[in-house]
Amino acid sequence: MSYERIYTFRYDFWQEILKVLKSLFIGFLIVLALLSLTKTNLDYSRTFISVYFILGMLLMPIFKRYIKKIIYSFDFAIKRILIIGENNQVKILKNEFKKNWYLGQKYSKKNYDSVIIVSKGLKTKKLNTLIEKYLDKHSELFVVPYLENINFIHSNILEYSNIRLNTIQVENKLLIKRNIWVKSIFDLVVSSILMPFFLIIHIVISTAIKLDSKGSIFFRQRRLGKNDNNFEVYKYRTMHEHGVQLLEKYLNKNPQEIEYYKEFHKYKNDPRITKVGKILRTTSLDELPQLINVLKGNMSLIGPRPYMVSESDKLKKNKHLILKVKPGITGLWQVSGRNDLTFSRRNSIEVWYIKNWSLWADAVILFKTIKVVLSKIGAK
Repeated sequence: MSYERIYTFRYDFWQEILKVLKSLFIGFLIVLALLSLTKTNLDYSRTFISVYFILGMLLMPIFKRYIKKIIYSFDFAIKRILIIGENNQVKILKNEFKKNWYLGQKYSKKNYDSVIIVSKGLKTKKLNTLIEKYLDKHSELFVVPYLENINFIHSNILEYSNIRLNTIQVENKLLIKRNIWVKSIFDLVVSSILMPFFLIIHIVISTAIKLDSKGSIFFRQRRLGKNDNNFEVYKYRTMHEHGVQLLEKYLNKNPQEIEYYKEFHKYKNDPRITKVGKILRTTSLDELPQLINVLKGNMSLIGPRPYMVSESDKLKKNKHLILKVKPGITGLWQVSGRNDLTFSRRNSIEVWYIKNWSLWADAVILFKTIKVVLSKIGAK
């Protein structure tokens, strides 16, 4: 764990879990190798160490989370940080400190332990002066680089030491062939595991839909797919068959809903939705048939939202990148606010996901989706 800098650096909960699991796994392999070399009683040792490893993976994250919460509640081990930069950037970081308590960081103008300098709006000379000024007084300092739409997660620094020049390698993760294959295998395995559960739930939902309103069980619609190839997405029907007439009457009485739709691409109180449909949408169970799309290869478990064909032009500059990958049943946008987000904000989150994809991120998003659905955050 020392190698992963768990004891000397602050990570958020999910980053730290990944590093803990990697450390435990490497330690497990080293111990097994040593036992094999020393010819220790392998039958007993392997069983004991395997159980110890599994328990460690399950209990260590929980233990660390609750211990940190207790320690931080006494204001102990909190790192106080001064933030220098534009007011909006300072506000964003301050809110993150409050929201992400696991980092154990607090904004402070006095008696601070470290400094964060946001480079946006700063000229190179001014930035260098600030770095030198605060590094003279503090052992560490963080600089937030500002490059429009460029992300630095998993980036590498290449040094040209002879000329004192550093370059930053950035990648578009979901355009790398190896990552595309890994993601496809992940989709196939997880979808195959979930399919038997889907079939059981399907019997209940399809019966409820039929009893609630007239019409088919499934709703099918053409959506934008990878490489701009349209496909038919499957959902449970959540609207009345004569929904168009109901919507026209509703908009005539509530014209303000038109402006709301332009921003969020949703209606606050959509009259077309059935009673069962409201439950399905609130719990996101209407999306379950999209497992069929995943198995057919049209969609991924996690990815950008499958946009309607009519929304193509509204994607604007992000269209070329969003349509380079398969759309997903769930995604980073869904666990970041779901329908509470504006259309443009959703787009920017999806672009960030594509550029910074990792298999661990997909696993975390799946876990968070369950939490978001159960808590009904942002569902309408």
